[in-house]
Amino acid sequence: MTKAAVFGATGYGGVELVRLLLDHPDVELTWLGGHSTVGENIAEFYQHLNGAIDMKVREIDVPAAAEVADIMFFALPHAVGAELVGQALELGKKVIDFSADCRLKSVATYEQYYEIHPRPDLLEQAVYGLPELHRDEIVATQLTAVPGCYPTSAILGLAPAVAAGLIEPNVIVDSKSGVSGAGRKLSLTTHYTECNESVAAYKIAQHRHSPEIVQELSGLGAEMTVTFTPHLIPMNRGILSTSYGTLTREVSVAEAVALYRDFYAGEPFVRVLDEGVLPATKRVSGTNFCDMGLAVDANAGRLIAVSAIDNLIKGLSGAAVQCMNLMIGAEETTGLTRYAYWP
Repeated sequence: MTKAAVFGATGYGGVELVRLLLDHPDVELTWLGGHSTVGENIAEFYQHLNGAIDMKVREIDVPAAAEVADIMFFALPHAVGAELVGQALELGKKVIDFSADCRLKSVATYEQYYEIHPRPDLLEQAVYGLPELHRDEIVATQLTAVPGCYPTSAILGLAPAVAAGLIEPNVIVDSKSGVSGAGRKLSLTTHYTECNESVAAYKIAQHRHSPEIVQELSGLGAEMTVTFTPHLIPMNRGILSTSYGTLTREVSVAEAVALYRDFYAGEPFVRVLDEGVLPATKRVSGTNFCDMGLAVDANAGRLIAVSAIDNLIKGLSGAAVQCMNLMIGAEETTGLTRYAYWP
């Protein structure tokens, strides 16, 4: 039985991770850490967990938690947990980090989009936690960095085409996310009366997730340029990304579907849909699946890939559990085999 500590347990990503781990047959939760919620019983703070767990949130104390945990999850904001991650690694613990601190390989790129990196040495040993591209590395690593939710949808949507040289190395990604992607913190942007009945683009050509998309797609072929535009849409959860690439040769939708299915053959959580079928966020809500539909605009010479994920599961906590399974030698799908609820 693997014993797990979760730091940042009462954020949306943290509590979703707690819920998933409670269903995991090979994991025991031994430490929940927080800041403003210390002393709170998590089942009282989040009453949907009532009857499933009886555990109070404690301080974020890595050495103390290390005495009762084999693996540590850090669901903390960027730059906040980097030193703590370093402590956990020095204590010999396996670590899965939710922040952006370990995702990018370039310190300069990180500091361009975030701030001065507190522990640049971590970047050398971290593995980008997208099993569909880095499974063997995740199995062997001590430190996995969970991808951003937007990049997960975009990278999975474009990776087969980039790897096959089917599109030019200059792509456009248009993404729409539910409000939970902004986290539990209060802000005017996510206030009900501000975002309800409205869709808005934000941080055009400067979003912090852009370099992740560039980094991972560039690793599959030529150096990529990406125009990424995120939108906030008034729903609780889910991301729909529509990605556009200029074709290097003529291709039919049937050929594109076959190429994508070959690339993702054996992948348990990527579902390439039949020709003419496009994904919707509701069909993956509450699941670790990425659904993908393809179209070809013959007049414009473009491939269009549409991908849908649950931003809190495949885009965050489910991805963390998938990576954890690989790191601890469990079956990769353990604890993640649920399907979407409907309607």
